[in-house]
Amino acid sequence: MSAAVAHVVAAGEVTVGPGRPRARHIDWPEIAAVAPVLAGTMQRYLAQIAVSLRPASVRAADRMLRQFAGFVTGEFPEIVRLVDVERVHVEGFKRHLGTRLSQNDTGRTLSPTTIRITLGTLRTFFERVSEWDYPDAPKRVLIFNGDLPTPDDPLPKFLSDPDAAKLMRAAADADPVRRLVIEMLARTGLRVGEFCELTADAVVEMSGRHWLRVPIGKLHNDRYVPLHPQLVEQLDHHARSRSDDLDRLIVFNGRRLDRHIVSRMVRRVAKAAGIGHVHPHQLRHTLATQAINRGMSLEAIAAMLGHKTLRMTLVYARIADRTVADAYDRVTSEVDALYTKPNGLRSAPGGTAAMAHLAAEFDQKLLGNGHCNRPSQLDCQFESICESCAYFSTNTSFVPVLETQRDHAAERDQHHRVDLFDTLLERARTEQP
Repeated sequence: MSAAVAHVVAAGEVTVGPGRPRARHIDWPEIAAVAPVLAGTMQRYLAQIAVSLRPASVRAADRMLRQFAGFVTGEFPEIVRLVDVERVHVEGFKRHLGTRLSQNDTGRTLSPTTIRITLGTLRTFFERVSEWDYPDAPKRVLIFNGDLPTPDDPLPKFLSDPDAAKLMRAAADADPVRRLVIEMLARTGLRVGEFCELTADAVVEMSGRHWLRVPIGKLHNDRYVPLHPQLVEQLDHHARSRSDDLDRLIVFNGRRLDRHIVSRMVRRVAKAAGIGHVHPHQLRHTLATQAINRGMSLEAIAAMLGHKTLRMTLVYARIADRTVADAYDRVTSEVDALYTKPNGLRSAPGGTAAMAHLAAEFDQKLLGNGHCNRPSQLDCQFESICESCAYFSTNTSFVPVLETQRDHAAERDQHHRVDLFDTLLERARTEQP
């Protein structure tokens, strides 16, 4: 066996082609056999995060730390402790991740997202063992922000209104359980994992209406989601038709639902609807998009979907076409004013052709030392700024001017300026020139 192949095998990989390794499972005893201190440091860290993180998060960190340990002990046999790891070893691991094949059989290398998660998990490990003062902690910072691939920021995939309507019509023609599954996902926006874990007592009645209590899930929070009356009726019918004793709100053929069963149901109904492939999470995105397009507030959508921050919800504002269109329409008239020539030509100071053209393009306003060329259709946040200042003073000699300014504001429905000049007129009439 060549040295290069020995390194690959020692690093816990099998060779699929030139420079194309695919990871295999590496156990801690294998790592401990060649680097007991490194294995002990990593396992001590995993035991600590297991106290505060969910089992799935700990398992993911365990897998990624074993990948790194297998690589460095295979490629760099001199590494037996974490404190021995230097920047050059991390750079080698980065190159290794860029050429490694994914564990499935697609023949593709790891995605940027997978590489980012792996390096991010490793960076957190380095930082924590240093903060916790482990004796085997790294000597310096080994992974920086620039090491992590820039993540893609794709828009959530959702169904258009016509496709959503087709799906619901196809669901109405399906068997009762499939219809209930599709309509529950489409009308509540639940994650498929949350949906499958709903217990038999999840429906509660409060304030004269039915709610769905969603248990603690992905973001460690529980919430109440309002239930559509049609869903209440379908759930009642489903409960009466059951003969099992499973503690689940919905069952299928006497079995608990899981994400695979639900995904197959959604695909089957979508195929019958003629709208192509649809996965359950698209129904969550679809409900959020429908809600924001029809005026539901971001705060209410966040509460319904179980988001911890509005930042998570704001992504739907990017795909809410009607919301964007309404916002665009609100400013279009003001933008158009920049390009619209007022009717007729006005004479300009000086009488030159250039100034006449300028006067024709803009409704000039005389200032104390020049003119304002702002189109009359546009508001100005600085208009009447001096009159709003605490140092501004006026008296009865300015009443005619103030009245003209007040009338000008009233003609343009600038109510805030009308109120301002009314206040100034009241003050001016009590002051002597």
